[in-house]
Parts: sequence; structure tokens; C-alpha cells
Amino acid sequence: MSNPNLEQLRAKANQLVEQPGVYLMKNKQHEIIYIGKAKRLKQRVVSYFRQNKGHQEKVKKMVSQVEDFDYIIAESEFEALVLECSLIKQYLPKYNILLKDDKGYHYLKITDEPYPRIQAVRQKLQDHATYLGPYTSSFSVTQSVDEVNKVFMLPTCHKKFPDEFRKERPCLNFHIKKCMGICRGNISQNEYQDIIKEATGYLKKGNHQAMKQLRQQMEQAAEQLDFEKAAKLRDRLQAIERLNQSQKVLMNHDKDQDFIAIEQVNTKACVVVLQFRNGQLHNKNTYLFEHSYDKQDSISEFLSQYYQFKNNIPKFIALGIDFPDIELYQDYLSQLAGQRVTIHIPQKGEQKRLIDMAQTNALEELSRNLEKKSKEVVALQELSQLLGLSKIPEYIESYDISNIGNDYMVGAMIVFENAKPLKKAYKKFSMKEHQTQNDYACMSEMITRRFQRYLDPNETDKGFKRLPDLILLDGGSAHVSIIAPILKQMNLSIPLFGMVKDSKHKTRAIALDGGEIQISTFRSAFRLVTQIQEEVHRFAITYQRKKHQQNTFTLELTSIKGIGEKKAFALLKKFKTKKALKQATLEQIRSVAKLNAETAALVYDLVQKM
Repeated sequence: MSNPNLEQLRAKANQLVEQPGVYLMKNKQHEIIYIGKAKRLKQRVVSYFRQNKGHQEKVKKMVSQVEDFDYIIAESEFEALVLECSLIKQYLPKYNILLKDDKGYHYLKITDEPYPRIQAVRQKLQDHATYLGPYTSSFSVTQSVDEVNKVFMLPTCHKKFPDEFRKERPCLNFHIKKCMGICRGNISQNEYQDIIKEATGYLKKGNHQAMKQLRQQMEQAAEQLDFEKAAKLRDRLQAIERLNQSQKVLMNHDKDQDFIAIEQVNTKACVVVLQFRNGQLHNKNTYLFEHSYDKQDSISEFLSQYYQFKNNIPKFIALGIDFPDIELYQDYLSQLAGQRVTIHIPQKGEQKRLIDMAQTNALEELSRNLEKKSKEVVALQELSQLLGLSKIPEYIESYDISNIGNDYMVGAMIVFENAKPLKKAYKKFSMKEHQTQNDYACMSEMITRRFQRYLDPNETDKGFKRLPDLILLDGGSAHVSIIAPILKQMNLSIPLFGMVKDSKHKTRAIALDGGEIQISTFRSAFRLVTQIQEEVHRFAITYQRKKHQQNTFTLELTSIKGIGEKKAFALLKKFKTKKALKQATLEQIRSVAKLNAETAALVYDLVQKM
């Protein structure tokens, strides 16, 4: 991804001034592909055109396409930020985080039928139904519909009333008091219409006003000795109170606040915004980005664009991650809002709980989008952060050696893809060069042979032709220090670590060349590494035992006159197990090993006695 124009671009950048400003990167078609701001234009722009291996992947790709750049000098860094946001909105550059202004609207619909339903819809049709809205928040509309149906015990099934009265028994919702049971035919149309009017008032006024009105009606019914009506109103009040108590997404105060969290797996990121208004969760917005390479850059770009489309910027914004120049963005958002906006990163208490909630939602959405389980994404995220990897290790190879004394030296390679065992990619190694008990020498032989297969242009095995994102050796820092030079000599840059066990053979730490990283506090990563270590040990020892049994069986076969190692191997290759060989006929044994009748009979008799 090198750019042949780097020297010319660097020369032009060196002529820039050390003042705040905005730079606009352009491709061969003179299209603006990236817009950025800088406190010192020269220093920032020159950095793009250095032969710097430390560049992020996004920067490398962008720089490889730059044909020229333009710039605008600003009076201050704040002015540069405002200008940057304005230009990004105008040009929508390929390599900037881009948000679209969502103009979709949502409605609450009361259907036009004898027994109306209350629904959440996206379009307003000419169907004589009653519509409340429009609302910009799909979350609020869906939540309101769910809430009003529970409080007033309205039907949510697909039956048509009164056509389907008494045709079937009431469903489970009636028995668990989530539906009034219209299907029984015991509620008149007029009575039901009155309930719908109350439900509509509930939607329009909100639950606090509705509760006040319901209490007045209940007290009035009791005074008039209409105890049946008073009991129904009491039940409705209690349903609202239960909903309020189960509503965990409340703050202890009624201020407006947004909680913003970002999660990232490789180059895909998800940002979730939880909007609290009057202390209650009002809306949840989710944004997915395909080309995100740095959380800090992504969240700062997101902030500057997200609130351009909002006319109700809250005074308080909580973030799940810190980033440079946060005060600058506070000033920018304060100017947009026309009031002081405070950005902070919660560390404890209620604010931290709500940020964690946003983080969980972002991770869950990202997991769903990647078609992975969230626990697996968390484990890989933790492992990546713990080991300081540049990307999530989706494809992990692990190695172990097994032996009995100086006999049957074998090695095993297992693969975990997306935190799950990929058994079809497992490999077994019988030691060829080292037949004595020396784990370091055997590990070196196995790693060398494995990656020689990768480098071989004639290799056809897909398992050998793929490089892992991470190598985990069953062993400590000494193993890592011995294997690292082998990879370096082959010009392979693969993160390499060891897995250290305690005295009880349980995973204790991650080893690197010259030290250890404690892992027990990272629960998801710890479970994943433990699973990998146990699996590679199981696979290695299973292979070693199988080979030991085969060798023992070979010795038994070669004790028969006329059976050498080649003929014994031919039998094992064909029948694989003692059980299969025991089930073979005399003629099959004779044919496979090309034996005479007498020798075949001796083999047959030996096998039957096993």
C-alpha cells in the first residue's frame, strides 16, 4: 500500500505553517477522501507521509490513495474543529466516520375495528385508523405500546373480534393476567371502547398523569359503592406501579443526559447512545461502522457529527472511553447547544452502571452483526487488550508436546476460530529429528515443520497455508524465547505467547519472552485460554496414547514369524483399530498384508485372543 508520490507530498507538507487548521486529502480523481483538523498543520500532515510502520491500517490505506492535499488555516484549534465538522458534513469523505440524519418517523396506531388494537407502525396510512405522532424514537414508540398493552390488558394476538368469540379457549396471556380475555365474549364493544379511550389518554398524558386520574376515578367509584369498577381501577394502578418498579433504566435524578459507548472488533465498530430524559430512558440509538481502526478517533469523530443533527443536546454527556482534546469538544457542543455541555467518563456508581449498560448493548449489537455470541466476542476483546494485539485474534493456533519418557515423542496443534475449536484444522506431529525427551527441541521441530509447510509454494493443505492471528504455546517464557527466533528467521510476524500452569496443572498466567502477564482477573479471556490449554493437552496426550497403543500392537504382530514392520503397518493402516482387525476375516488379513495361509492363520489367532 505504498504511495509513489510520498516524497512530493512530504515536500509540500514541509512548507506548511505550524498553526491550527484543517487538511483535505484528495485522490487521483480530485475527490476529498479524508478531512482532519490539527493544532499544528505542518507537524500533523508531514506525519502522514513518513515511512512509518506505526501507522494504523486505516491511515495506510488512505495515504496510499492520496494524490494531493489542500489545507485551510484557522485562527484557533476550536475554529479548526468547527470547520472540520462543517466540511465533513458537506463532502462526506470516504475515510471519515459518517452519520446520516435519520428522518424516519414512527407512530402509535389505534386500529379502526370493533375491538381496536394499539400498535407501533412506521407509516401513516389512509385506513381510518387513529394515529398519534409522529415520533422520531422507535424505541419510545415500541416501549409505549408494550407498556399500554400490559397495563390495560389489551389483546396482542391475531384473532378477529367479534368473529372469533368463544371459538377457542383463552390463551396463556389470559391465565397469567396479561390479557383481559376478549375471546371469551364477555366484554361488550362499548365497554372495550371505553378502555381504549383510557389507554389512549394514558399514551397522551404519560403514566404519572394517568395514575393521578385513575386514583380519582377509583375513589369516586368506591364512594358510589361501585366496588367492581373500583377493583378494576385498583388493579390497573397496581399494574402501572409494577411496571415502574421493574423499570431499571431510571436515574436517581430527573436531568437530561446521554450515555455513549463504543465497542470494536477488528475494523468494525458499534456506537450506542442511551438517551435519558427527565431521568428515564427515552431512546436508544445504534450505529455500525465498517472501517473503524481506533476507538478514540472514532468516538471523537462520532461526537462532532452526531450532535449536528440534534436540536436537544443535553447538558451532560457520559462516555465509556476518554480521548484527547475532550475539552475542545465540550466547547464545540456547548456552542451548538447554546448552553454549557459537560462531557465526563464515569468511574463508579450509577453513572458507571449506565455506561456499562450502553457498552453491553454495543457489544451485543456488534456480536449479532458478526454472528457471534457476545461472550466469545468479550473473551477475544479481553485477550486482545491483555496481550496488546493490534487486532482481535480470530484465528488462534496452540501447540503442545507429549511423550512417555524417551519414547513416542509427539506434538499437537489445535486451532480456535472465533473462540471455538476448529477441529478440522487440528494437526498431529510425530517427531523425526528428536526422539529423546526434550520439550524445547521437539517444540522447535514442530513449529519449524508447520511453518515450512506454510512457506512451501507447492503446499495444498489449507490448514497449513493460513497464518494464525496468535500462537499460544503450552509452556512458559523459556518456550517463547526459543520459538520467537524461529519465526523471525522465517520473516513471520505472528504474536507469540506461552500458557503457564500452576502446581495443580491449572492455567495461571500468559508468558512472553522474559516475563509473565497475570490473567486471572480477566474472566472471559482466562476461561478462553484455559479452554485452549486443556484442549491442546487433551489432543496431544490422546495422540501420544494412540501411538503408544499402535506401537505396542505392532510389536505383538512382529513377534509372529513372517510379519515385519511393513506388513504390520499395512494391517494397521487398513483396519486402524484392534476391534476392526478382530472383525476382519482370515482372507481379508491374508490379502491386505500379502501373507501365506499359515502366517495369516497365526495373525488371525493372535488377534482373536486380544
